[in-house]
Amino acid sequence: MQSSLIGKIEKAKRYAQERERITFSDFTVSFRGEHNTYNISYKEGQWHCSCSFFSKWGLCSHTLALQRILSEMLPEESLSLKVGAKLEGA
Repeated sequence: MQSSLIGKIEKAKRYAQERERITFSDFTVSFRGEHNTYNISYKEGQWHCSCSFFSKWGLCSHTLALQRILSEMLPEESLSLKVGAKLEGA
């Protein structure tokens, strides 16, 4: 294996551990919930989920779960309830 490739692999391993380097700006995912599979998107600082709860409340268990998983890589303003901090205190 070329030494330059080995260096890139080592750098990638380090980057993977330094998640604060990454900030998502937009993405789309499929989320398998208990009752259905939902489409979730994040674009221009706004969340959207295809579940009916989200359409009424502007957040749901699916978006909150993603916020918790990706919290280190999302802009601060994208985090509803500061990633569930208020929910944990309840």
